[in-house]
Amino acid sequence: MTTATVKQLFTYPIKGLTPQEMSEFVLTMGHGIKGDRAFALMFADRIEAAKMPAENAPWMSKKHFAVQNDWPLLAALECHYEAETALLTVKRQGVGVLTAETNTAAGRDRISSFFTEYLATIEPTKEARHPQRVALHLAGNSSGETRYPDREPVHISLLSQATLDQLTERAGENIDVRRFRPNIVLEGMEAWSEFELIGKQFQLGNARIEVAARIGRCVNIEVNPETGDRDIALLSLLQQEFGHAQTGILAKIINSGNVRIGDILTA
Repeated sequence: MTTATVKQLFTYPIKGLTPQEMSEFVLTMGHGIKGDRAFALMFADRIEAAKMPAENAPWMSKKHFAVQNDWPLLAALECHYEAETALLTVKRQGVGVLTAETNTAAGRDRISSFFTEYLATIEPTKEARHPQRVALHLAGNSSGETRYPDREPVHISLLSQATLDQLTERAGENIDVRRFRPNIVLEGMEAWSEFELIGKQFQLGNARIEVAARIGRCVNIEVNPETGDRDIALLSLLQQEFGHAQTGILAKIINSGNVRIGDILTA
């Protein structure tokens, strides 16, 4: 039985920064999606405390990184990473402000310095877990094997387009999918019906997954992915309209395989 169809695929090369839309990627058991959250902007005091090189830093809690729910104006930067060349480019308001390689010491230093200087010009939220403007270091490496998702267990995230459409209807304005930072957007299923998939296994393209849990949301969903402004009180809207602050689901990978736009999720 066909449950849904893959509408969009996203990866997030640098944790907390611009999503990149994909036509396909590989789901890998025990890892997730190669290159997804493979880099992160780590605060220097964490690097110093752990006495480890940033490029090989292991997974750790997001409180040690600069991310949008603490520093929303990170979203005002348009970042693009080219895995084949290990090249990161950053634009602001359409103007290029950084081009640097992630696989050279000089390039990594330029990236770290750029984001350190940028954080010095913007304000954290009142709830920020690390509001101090200490230096940042680019954690992770260009192999794509390092990983810094919010949760240490390997999961991917999925969201129903119908759920997004209903949120748009209730909010009275367009809700950009990028606010929720999913890996996979599914169409052809009813709003919120993704919650009914929890505990079940599915074929997704050539891969097999098991849906594990709903995703509890933070204030990051209130950040406009173009401007960095916190412009829609989505957490309150979710609570008022639906009685919870959850959207999308997490799934673990049972068998590795390719997933492409147009692939179907089947029981």
